[in-house]
Amino acid sequence: MNEETVSNGQLEIYETPRSTSDDDIIELTDELVLDPYSNPEQPVIITFNDVSAAAYKIKGGIEKTPCSLSQMSRQYDMNLYFKKDFLQFTGSFKERGARYTLLQLSQSQARVGVIAASAGNHALALSYHGQLLNIPVTVVMPVTAPMMKVEACKQYGAKVIVLGKDFGEAKQYAMLLSRRKGLLYINGYDHPHIVAGQGTMGLEIIEQVPQLDACIIPVGGGGLIAGTAVALKSLKPSVQIIGVESERATGFQAALAAGKPIYSHVGQTLADGLAVPVVGVNALATARPLIDRMLTVKESNIALAILRLIEQEKAVVEGAGAAGLAAVIQGLLPELKG
Repeated sequence: MNEETVSNGQLEIYETPRSTSDDDIIELTDELVLDPYSNPEQPVIITFNDVSAAAYKIKGGIEKTPCSLSQMSRQYDMNLYFKKDFLQFTGSFKERGARYTLLQLSQSQARVGVIAASAGNHALALSYHGQLLNIPVTVVMPVTAPMMKVEACKQYGAKVIVLGKDFGEAKQYAMLLSRRKGLLYINGYDHPHIVAGQGTMGLEIIEQVPQLDACIIPVGGGGLIAGTAVALKSLKPSVQIIGVESERATGFQAALAAGKPIYSHVGQTLADGLAVPVVGVNALATARPLIDRMLTVKESNIALAILRLIEQEKAVVEGAGAAGLAAVIQGLLPELKG
């Protein structure tokens, strides 16, 4: 494996068995490259049929994870169930959408490959399932991405490019490279197939907990809450869809208030998986009429939720995954007690 660093110190390309050419090293410019699958003028509304099709296609390639009654139920005077998608092979629900999107590629696009920008979980999911399906995957990760996740993507056979001070710069580079190399850019929270794939979690939840009253969903770019809300509201309209954001990353609430995705400042947060400055066009359009409430949780309660999950559930969960429990700990859901 070779490692190459451009003289400006910002760009590292880690090679796997797929070779890298000098054409992969392009200068980051102010040129704006738009994502054709996330068009603000024509948002795609995900339907129940889309989610059902995704469930059929990924069956056998994705774990059907448990949704277990929590030992904390008595402590908080409500029946708490945790959907344990951290038990997927790469540790997150992102595998659902990633696998479905890869399976939907044309033969010609599958030969050429795909590209994505991600700080972690989406990159891991695409890399892993790309390897399983023999589809070339390139991931662009900002310099802030955890080294463990960078290394894991390499181990899964992806071409990993580390570039940019934040996700925004990483995404812009990925879009430029996408156009130059003919790679399909896969937005980790807004590509229609990604959103449909994430919605398969909702199908499993309602099957596992048919008496469900409310589903508390962490929100970053919006793909998970959009897809899951479509599934749950279609099968049981009375279910409350409650979104949760960190106090330091409230982009979805800002978008709901504005009626469209807008830039929202993102601070340092334990829930780094939710730290998205501009939410998805399709995700917002799909989720907006289905969400009953949005909540904001304190960083201190996210930390406490992570600790409670370790102590009482024996589950090691990152901050984004603990945000729902943080809302319960913070006392934001008194109507669900009893």
